[in-house]
Amino acid sequence: MEVCNSTLGSGFILVGILDDSGFPELLCATITALYFLAITSNGLLLLVITMDARLHVPMYLLLWQLSLMDLLLTSVITPKAILDYLLKDNTISFGGCALQMFLELTLGSAEDLLLAFMAYDRYVAICHPLNYTILMSQKVCCLMIATSWILASLSALGYSIYTMQYPFCKSRQIRHLFCEIPPLLKLACADTSTYELMVYVMGVTLLIPPLAAILASYSLILFTVLHMPSNEGRKKALVTCSSHLTVVGMWYGGAIVMYVLPSSFHSPKQDNISSVFYTIFTPALNPLIYSLRNKEVTGALRRVLGKRFSVQSTF
Repeated sequence: MEVCNSTLGSGFILVGILDDSGFPELLCATITALYFLAITSNGLLLLVITMDARLHVPMYLLLWQLSLMDLLLTSVITPKAILDYLLKDNTISFGGCALQMFLELTLGSAEDLLLAFMAYDRYVAICHPLNYTILMSQKVCCLMIATSWILASLSALGYSIYTMQYPFCKSRQIRHLFCEIPPLLKLACADTSTYELMVYVMGVTLLIPPLAAILASYSLILFTVLHMPSNEGRKKALVTCSSHLTVVGMWYGGAIVMYVLPSSFHSPKQDNISSVFYTIFTPALNPLIYSLRNKEVTGALRRVLGKRFSVQSTF
């Protein structure tokens, strides 16, 4: 079989969910709306936490990082998908594909770890409030953030380089929304079975332990909450936990389908839908679920916007 590339001059054609949809215009409009929601809500959250000194505590510093990761992740993928559909040009260069894969893996893996650290933060705050300043000090918070970024970027770099060193066969079509390891390996001429096992191990390592930690943390939180004397406090905590777990389920569910489910169970349509959940839906929903319903955040938002409007009115 003729090899079409292993050089930087060759490229690929992304055939994603917009190309396979029966209603591409409606889907494109929905994805565009979700993207603008994601950049607006995450951008506001980054602004508020940065400008309000009262929110410079571990819980909100972790939320700041989550918003940054979500903002970058959806921006790596969504604008290109929308422009490709509007301009009818789905091509991506070899280098562009490698860069997109590296960034998506870095940001996605970092968020996997960060969500587990955030669940631990909530567990300590609710179950061990008297020891919170010790167990979740600024130093511990910074260590969590650094661990997320460093482990994710090192893993992403190794897997991106190894994936792109394969020779790819004549077909240039990647039947996926963006450059991701599983659909790209389907174009490889060489035997990828050993490497697919390595990708599976990566998926299990980066997804299952953090998910288990999240479920354990929220189980302990719920156990504590159910013994609260206040019905109102118990109800509020249950609603908050359920909304958090819904977003976590969407994020980890989509990622597990892509990286843990055996390849024999994969189909292009299923993979496209799964990737949309953790690259488009959750970045738009995370700020609404985790932060913008929080009284401290909404109060800080009013203070920040109030200062801006008052400054503008003096000119």
